Amino acid sequence: MQVPVYNLAGEVVRQIEVSDLVFAVPFNEAVVHQVMVGQRANVRQGTAATKTRGKVAGSTRKLFRQKGTGYARAGSKKSPLRRGGGITFGPQPRSYRQEIPRKMRRLALRCVLSAKAGDGELKVLEEWNFEEPKTKKMIEVLSALGVDSSALIVTPEPEVNVIKSARNLSDVKTMPVNILSVLDILSYKMLLMTEAAVRIAEKLWGNGLTQGGR
Repeated sequence: MQVPVYNLAGEVVRQIEVSDLVFAVPFNEAVVHQVMVGQRANVRQGTAATKTRGKVAGSTRKLFRQKGTGYARAGSKKSPLRRGGGITFGPQPRSYRQEIPRKMRRLALRCVLSAKAGDGELKVLEEWNFEEPKTKKMIEVLSALGVDSSALIVTPEPEVNVIKSARNLSDVKTMPVNILSVLDILSYKMLLMTEAAVRIAEKLWGNGLTQGGR
């Protein structure tokens, strides 16, 4: 599969060949959905908690005598029926973690990368040669590339000047390729990868695969 490589001025400088095993995989909606749900579940803290009547502070004595008051019979002030009492069937700390098989996660990554490439939402850049952090320059580069929506910038490794140039842009995120996830890719419209990042992605998620067995 041939894709164009752009410079920071938005000009096509050459064409490169990318692996069909990573950037031309048929979209598997079920796998992508399951991985996305799992990743969203894994970021949940699960720390919500309420106190049952056994955990609420207070006396357990009977509030008033059983008969003769005209009121309904009542026991402890910690009853769930009373203000300040315990909570019945309230949430308790729990883990929402879901195990995602490695092969499934890799397949989902290849599917979403291929979808971005097929929809024209993947742009490959030569490199981000920012000599100093400058938000204005980042905006100019994105404009030259025709990016008018949210964008995910993927580099081979963390680049300080690129990170600082993009951190004030609410709809732009930067990250190294080795921690790229399905949720990150699907959360942004455009995917901007350097050529070096593309080669690392091919090595990480396409190495050892054959055309017949993905």
